[in-house]
Amino acid sequence: MKRKYRTWLIFILTLLPLVVISIILSLSVGEMNISPFQVFSIFKTGEGMEYTILREIRLPRIILGFAVGGALSLAGVILQGVYRNPLVEPYTLGISGGAALGVSIVIGAGLYHQVGSLVLPAAGFMGGLITIFLVFFLSMKKGSLNIQSMLLIGVMISFVASSAMMFVMATTTAESLHNIMFWIMGSLDEPDQLLIKITFWVSVSGLLISYMFVRPLNALRLGESRAKHLGINTTRSVRILFILASLLTGVCVSVAGLIGFVGLVVPHFIKLLIGNDYRMLLAGSFLGGGIFVLFCDAIARTIILPNELPIGVITGIFGGILFLLVITGSLQRKTTHE
Repeated sequence: MKRKYRTWLIFILTLLPLVVISIILSLSVGEMNISPFQVFSIFKTGEGMEYTILREIRLPRIILGFAVGGALSLAGVILQGVYRNPLVEPYTLGISGGAALGVSIVIGAGLYHQVGSLVLPAAGFMGGLITIFLVFFLSMKKGSLNIQSMLLIGVMISFVASSAMMFVMATTTAESLHNIMFWIMGSLDEPDQLLIKITFWVSVSGLLISYMFVRPLNALRLGESRAKHLGINTTRSVRILFILASLLTGVCVSVAGLIGFVGLVVPHFIKLLIGNDYRMLLAGSFLGGGIFVLFCDAIARTIILPNELPIGVITGIFGGILFLLVITGSLQRKTTHE
């Protein structure tokens, strides 16, 4: 037991410097490069163009990126625990499809120019929220949730929402189509400080709330029936955890668009490093997701200067490669042991 706690402590002490490095890197790189050794002195002086860039542009982007990465990874590890399926991620249950459909309808109808920029995250969140309720209530049978039915219903709703979004894209103008495509690929370029603060505090609150369900999550690893024998109210726990993960995903998607692979790859990688105990897995996934998104965003902002790639492109490429490496490495170790 002491060895396990020592491993967890070493792991956290490794992640925290990586968080600091990813933040400093994100502050330093961009269209105007700033030496990492000058960042602290610029903040200390509190004046000049470089300070304005760091304070008004890059720092809010870092806060949003870390919050979105942490929340998506946390939602992924929660859902994988609830469904006992390693391929489940936050977007599997159709939440992203519902949010994307809501945003596509608003952009296609031209409401973006009439109402203002806040209408996009509002439409995305409402689309995701409607999807949550559809999945939730269609999965109810005689007052209890059917976990497998919930997963299948979420996948089907995702397909329906994606097809409806394609219909909107096929019937809209070229300008609206470009705006929809840009939103779908994800971006951390959010100017509204209120949305950034909301996303940050929602993600942190989600982490704190998830720790209230560490015991049910660890028990669900043994199966739903065995968890009930251990005194866990599985129906209540699954219901709350599903809503928590869905709300985390809905907020992230509505503000930053679709940033894929974070909720799938990062939990897998963290599990390989520290095991399946949710006492450490929740915090590790949250920190790991934030680090991953910040590094990907730094690459997206610098790889084709002076232009910027959508962050979803980078997370998809690097996330997919990392996932393949993790899976093939696991299979090779399993074959060796056998």
